[in-house]
Amino acid sequence: MIVLKISNASEVVASKVGRFLERLTPDSVDHAAVEDQVIKKMVENLAAEGLKGEIASISGLDINGDELSIHEGLKVRRHDSF
Repeated sequence: MIVLKISNASEVVASKVGRFLERLTPDSVDHAAVEDQVIKKMVENLAAEGLKGEIASISGLDINGDELSIHEGLKVRRHDSF
């Protein structure tokens, strides 16, 4: 299993739509939008390589160094197969 943590979603959104609009959107929307685009591209690329599997965006899970933390309200936000 591979876990990917995106830590600069707000900066990516700001660079794409501008700082003013970024300030108007909540961080949760920024993270969701960036995660959705990353998942879309990863599914396309992995499927093109002939790999089969699943990818998910999960809220309520966090990585801090070597520790994996599970928070209340853990849920799968998005799930795709390739």
